[in-house]
Amino acid sequence: MTLEEAKILAKKYKKEIEYHNKKYYEDDNPEIDDYEYDMLVKSLEDLENSFSELLSESSPTNVVGGKASAKFMPVKHKVKMESLHDSFSIDEIIEFDKRIRTVVNAPKYVVEPKIDGLSVSVEYRNGNLVRASTRGDGTVGEDITENILTISELPKNISKDIEFLEVRGEVYMSKENFFELTQKQEQEGLKIFKNPRNAAAGSLRQKDAKITASRNLQIFVFNIQDIVGKKLNSHKESLDFLKNLGFPVLPFYRLCENIQEVIDEINRIGDIKLRLPFQTDGAVVKIDDFEQRKILGSTSKFPRWAEAFKYPPEEKKTKILDIEINVGRTGVLTPTGILEPVFISGSKISRVVLHNEDFIKEKDIRIGDTVVIRKAGEIIPEVVKVENHAENLEEFKYPKKCPSCGSEVVHIDEEVAVRCVNTNCPAQLVRNIIHFVSRDAMDIDGLGDTLVEKMVSKGLINSAADLYELDAEKIQNIERMGKKSSENLINAIKESKSQSLERVIFALGIRHVGQKAAKLIAKEFRKIDNLSSATEEEICAIPGVGIASAQSIVSYFSIPKNRDFLEKLRENGVNMEFISTSINNIFSSKVFVLTGTLKNYTRGEATQLIENMGGRVSSSVSKNTSYILAGENPGSKIEKAEKFGVKILTESEFANMLTENE
Repeated sequence: MTLEEAKILAKKYKKEIEYHNKKYYEDDNPEIDDYEYDMLVKSLEDLENSFSELLSESSPTNVVGGKASAKFMPVKHKVKMESLHDSFSIDEIIEFDKRIRTVVNAPKYVVEPKIDGLSVSVEYRNGNLVRASTRGDGTVGEDITENILTISELPKNISKDIEFLEVRGEVYMSKENFFELTQKQEQEGLKIFKNPRNAAAGSLRQKDAKITASRNLQIFVFNIQDIVGKKLNSHKESLDFLKNLGFPVLPFYRLCENIQEVIDEINRIGDIKLRLPFQTDGAVVKIDDFEQRKILGSTSKFPRWAEAFKYPPEEKKTKILDIEINVGRTGVLTPTGILEPVFISGSKISRVVLHNEDFIKEKDIRIGDTVVIRKAGEIIPEVVKVENHAENLEEFKYPKKCPSCGSEVVHIDEEVAVRCVNTNCPAQLVRNIIHFVSRDAMDIDGLGDTLVEKMVSKGLINSAADLYELDAEKIQNIERMGKKSSENLINAIKESKSQSLERVIFALGIRHVGQKAAKLIAKEFRKIDNLSSATEEEICAIPGVGIASAQSIVSYFSIPKNRDFLEKLRENGVNMEFISTSINNIFSSKVFVLTGTLKNYTRGEATQLIENMGGRVSSSVSKNTSYILAGENPGSKIEKAEKFGVKILTESEFANMLTENE
């Protein structure tokens, strides 16, 4: 390749990288996966190494990719928040070690998992959290203090002996929370986050902190940027120090005496990464000794004393056998690819969600195609690309009519989703009723999905309100429904009439209103009539309830058919008021964390008992946690509890606390 050819190619790479930097760092909406992006940067880096004339300080290989958004106040970092240089093979890690040894003697390394989230700085002055900011371009970031305060496990106060402390951490969304969020987005026809990293970044960079709070973000702190009032000599010492201060530091980190131990730890993390509750795309290797770090220094973008090892994504080829279109509870038409089964990342995959019409068009997915799939964020199967079309395959045509009821389908506002807007659509009706009777809603025991479908198909019910007009004789002729089971079901339906208002609100299936929001709203308004006449501003004023929820509620009650449905529920004896379930306040202001497999309670039952006693259940351990209720195989939360001095309860001890205070 000549220099002129190299210049043309380098210009092309730079333009592509700058475009994808904006999509990734600023828009939180990447168009290519991390591995493709890494390979693009590596291609430019290799080209610059071959032609030194192409090197420049402004090259994307020398500049951190992000830029502070005008939505937030800018923060100039006192200590530059550098990026990391990536390696993609063990040979490159060995070369990294060789370079280090030409400068310093007998280096020791700390190896830790590379958390895939959003990098942030958090500052403490005289023990108090005073400011938090994103990395931005490494020099100037965004002030996100209000949003970072919603992360419960991050301490808001530390020892006042530390005059000043700036820590760096990674805000992330757990795999479990990511899966729940994308399921909800899919059901509601909203734009879906591509992976946990983008979910975390998009959630943290919200102007409305209520939205951030609703996303259950977490953080791992992995570095001290600056400190006044304490002398530290090594990275491991600093992590141990942070742990003792109450910070949620990385879940594990290993001090390695030589490069072979480094390689062993990289391989170990690679073996367990699929089982970790958070997404990690690599391992980070850092010089432990701070004096050696000073000697090694940094480039304009990377510290020379650290290297990131990136694991390649596991991808498999398979065939699209069919594309099913399902109609969800909110009328969204969701396409699902039926695959020739294939094993990937430890599980058998035979179905893959294709999201929406635009996704299918963009990738030109057709029935019969050979496609490449992987798990997005190592969780959700996704189509990466079409490998090839078989001969004479036709483009997939998205239905113009609802496959369930035959009504015309439409795009609403600027949604990417296609919806059936027929409120009498059988598919929506069945799913609405299934949701209405579910355990977290009206909790009608014995009324499963199949039975609901049979009742609707036989014309026994045309809405959830009709359930309260059934009698045992009407349903005992349904297949596998005898006299006794019919009577039990009718009794369960009658019992559900006395559920508290928050369950009724959740059962209505209003968009953007989950269990937590329903409970907050019910406690505030107390009666359904108060809620039905509330304004968006009044609903939004409730801490923890966002504008999207408020708009959906007001919209729901503005529809006459919905008001008629509620009136029919009322006429049939369904309770429409909030029922305080506090038996007493023995757990008032107490925060519980549940971990492990409980024998005597489901998690929902244990949570309800705690809330009945005035307590609260959190998903993560912090210094504010009062008790851990531990079942079998409790995991890492026990270690955190011991670190914070939190009392750990067995199920027997928990039961005794309840019994003693009856």
